[in-house]
Amino acid sequence: MTLPTSPPAAGDTTSTRSRTHTWELPTSYADAGSRSGLELLRLGLEGHFPQAPICGTLGFRLVEADKGRAVFEGEPGEHLLNPMGTVHGGFLATLLDSALGSAVMTTLPPGRAYATIQLGVNLVRPVYADTQSLRSEGTVIHAGRTTATAEARVVGAIDGKLYAHATTTCAVFTLPGAA
Repeated sequence: MTLPTSPPAAGDTTSTRSRTHTWELPTSYADAGSRSGLELLRLGLEGHFPQAPICGTLGFRLVEADKGRAVFEGEPGEHLLNPMGTVHGGFLATLLDSALGSAVMTTLPPGRAYATIQLGVNLVRPVYADTQSLRSEGTVIHAGRTTATAEARVVGAIDGKLYAHATTTCAVFTLPGAA
């Protein structure tokens, strides 16, 4: 049986692609001194700490961080396509999880960390390789001693069109070795 194949994009002379990715080892927040989560994210924005390697791998970056809020922007592309020709939902889930978790992080004092323990994602429209830049903004709903919750949306960075939304519950804990 011969399966149909999609034609190459306009001007494409080959179906083979290559993407090179380099990264710096992330600074462990446990080794970053006695700084709050918001201070650590802002140091990253200022280039004092490298962004997480996943950012370069998938093509997104932290662009804003304020108390209870974090924003990431990402670029869809061919390297993120699934067999149906749309960007894999995992890209959107990762954008959302990053904004949600980082928003929670902005509320944490020195020596505290978080881990996602629940992530609920709703994908509302397909993303294609040529879809405009996407923006994911996470906002904290509750920041407690042992748990935190947040909500986020992925929208078109230019037109504000909604692509996905999500909620999270995070466990909040003391980093090993923190006072």
